[in-house]
Amino acid sequence: MLNLNGMTSCAFLVFKKCWLGALEEEEKERRYCPMKTLKNEESLDEGQPLVEHLVELRARLLKIIGFVFLLFLPLLFFANDIYDLISEPLRNLMPPGSSMIATEVASPFLTPFKLAFVTSFFISIPFILHQIWSFVAPGLYSSEKKFIGPIFLTSIFLFYLGMAFAYFAVFPLVFDFFASVIPEGVSMMTDINRYLDFVLKLFFAFGLAFEIPIATIILVWSGAITLESIKNKRPYVIVGCFIFGMLLTPPDVISQALLAIPMWFLFEIGIFLCKIFKLEHL
Repeated sequence: MLNLNGMTSCAFLVFKKCWLGALEEEEKERRYCPMKTLKNEESLDEGQPLVEHLVELRARLLKIIGFVFLLFLPLLFFANDIYDLISEPLRNLMPPGSSMIATEVASPFLTPFKLAFVTSFFISIPFILHQIWSFVAPGLYSSEKKFIGPIFLTSIFLFYLGMAFAYFAVFPLVFDFFASVIPEGVSMMTDINRYLDFVLKLFFAFGLAFEIPIATIILVWSGAITLESIKNKRPYVIVGCFIFGMLLTPPDVISQALLAIPMWFLFEIGIFLCKIFKLEHL
């Protein structure tokens, strides 16, 4: 058996070493080579003209669209199976004899079709971010590349982690709550299209919420806000987390708390990482 704690510690130390090395290199470059820094900035300004940038941007957008479409075609044949997997947390809690229904004529076709497309987009996120990185990277310093590269990788992991948290932790609790408050004499028969919209909304909400540590680190590193200032704004951030949870989740206390509390916890993790990497000194 692999030692999970040991692997996590090693990965954290490697990430910290690369990050601090990139920050030190950038600081030395700015401190000891001001003329080189100015020359690099001038070379960036004198680089590709606007038209070439737009052509490259169009090419990368076409690659993204083509990649999503190539994933969408095979997933379309498994759309019903994917929907069965997504709807399993609800179907497991439905009373015996109950089933999901389609209230619109085209729902049995359009709903799995939409799910296959959204699934192909979710799977394509690493490729999409890679194309964005390839477009932006030539305009960055080498130290900035070493800093932002791990940020991109971590953001992908956190987004998928947020979706997994929603599916395995939030959905069972929320659907169990809904099933327990059904009035007597009312049958639980959820529309398949409404259910898909509901779970996609939660997937996006939790995926974006788990990006809070990345957003905190970028704000402090870029100088948009200081670490001390963001600490002083902690009460407002906590209130904002619950407002965000209220707006993006169903009108029940359980799902709101399950989104707001992890957001608060992830905000504290972002502050902790800023302290470790000493970003307040930049």
